[in-house]
Amino acid sequence: MKQKPVHEIRIGSIKATIWANDANGKVIHNVTFSRSYRAGEDWKKTSSFSRSHLGKLAEAIAEADRWIAEAEPKESEIPAA
Repeated sequence: MKQKPVHEIRIGSIKATIWANDANGKVIHNVTFSRSYRAGEDWKKTSSFSRSHLGKLAEAIAEADRWIAEAEPKESEIPAA
């Protein structure tokens, strides 16, 4: 079964995809970043960013960080073992 992302953030052509992974009973979030572009009639995706994309990439990184911070329990909320 293919894993599905838990959240996606789109800012212009930039996409941040957030994944939840189980690490010894604790959920760890990872993020992949991509950029969509058109090549003729087809839409393509790349993980390469030029300088002109960096502002939106930074926005996507900050938004992903905020989303994960809200999704993951705070250290004080984790029950003691």
